[in-house]
Amino acid sequence: MRAVVLAIGIASFLAGGPAFAADDQAMPPQNAKKLSEIVAKVEKRNDFQYVKGVDWSSDGYTVTYYTTDKAKVQITYDPVTGEPK
Repeated sequence: MRAVVLAIGIASFLAGGPAFAADDQAMPPQNAKKLSEIVAKVEKRNDFQYVKGVDWSSDGYTVTYYTTDKAKVQITYDPVTGEPK
């Protein structure tokens, strides 16, 4: 009986489950730089310590990182050129 209930639950999720949030958000353009290239640029900045996070919006990639003196830095990069905005 448990197996039947589980199978029905999985089938209903796959057939008509909720859409994922990423489906509603803008995607990077086809000619966008790889995210790894942009993060590599950040890692080469003076006094870089670590990346806290990366967000995507229609403005580009916003990278949040911390420096060796514990300063928080946020920079938005153009997704096509890979340069700071």
